[in-house]
Amino acid sequence: MGLPIESLIVLCLCFFVVATLYSSVGLGGGSSYLALLTLFFGGFFAIRSIALICNLIVVSGSTYLYFKNGHGKIRDFLPFLVTSIPLAYIGASVRLEEYVFFIFLGCSLVISSLFLASQTFFKINNTQQLKTYPKYLSYVLGGGIGLLSGLVGIGGGIFLAPILNHLRWNKAIRIAALASFFILVNSLSGIAGLVQGDMLQLPWKETLALAVSVLIGGQLGIRISLKRLTPNGIKRVTALLVLFVGVRILVKYIPQIWEMN
Repeated sequence: MGLPIESLIVLCLCFFVVATLYSSVGLGGGSSYLALLTLFFGGFFAIRSIALICNLIVVSGSTYLYFKNGHGKIRDFLPFLVTSIPLAYIGASVRLEEYVFFIFLGCSLVISSLFLASQTFFKINNTQQLKTYPKYLSYVLGGGIGLLSGLVGIGGGIFLAPILNHLRWNKAIRIAALASFFILVNSLSGIAGLVQGDMLQLPWKETLALAVSVLIGGQLGIRISLKRLTPNGIKRVTALLVLFVGVRILVKYIPQIWEMN
């Protein structure tokens, strides 16, 4: 059964705002899409599928522009991708029980909200000297975030970007380019995993409307500066939403574990 038109309009507007904000910093908004979708949809296959499709649409444009302007270097990004791509595929192809999926989702939303909030309180100083780390750290970060991304239906950039900024891995613009490309390939890998596991579910009316919303919002966010729109304030509000939904999911589904014992 499809969403009422009033609910769909509200959801489209929310997706538009999320896409506009996050595309400007190289993110797709997957955690916020998941948080919003759980308020309107009950089927977790559809929730994962729609979130990945919207992620893919948003970061495709930003990835293209980052590479066009010389900020994307495949050689630097490869250590993160060689582990994230297969593990995102594996994570997405795992057929989880409904309560297990929602517990994973709730935990990831809570963690995402903390990462998102941290970006608004710690100012990045581009004058600080960059640091060099062993390559195995890139493999570990890419693989771990890729697996979690595939399990819950996000691209993982919301985890990767704050960690790399904190580690002073590279310039902020290069990290944003990596986060965008990371989300792109993980979303593609996740969609492939859902297809392989026969779990890709896309209600056509809702998916089309939301896809158009994030396409417009994503293109707008790429092309305008959001400094005048106080993105930190919007991020904090979004972090609260994501945190609220994550806690709400955990409160609902964690008791099911005790009931099964």
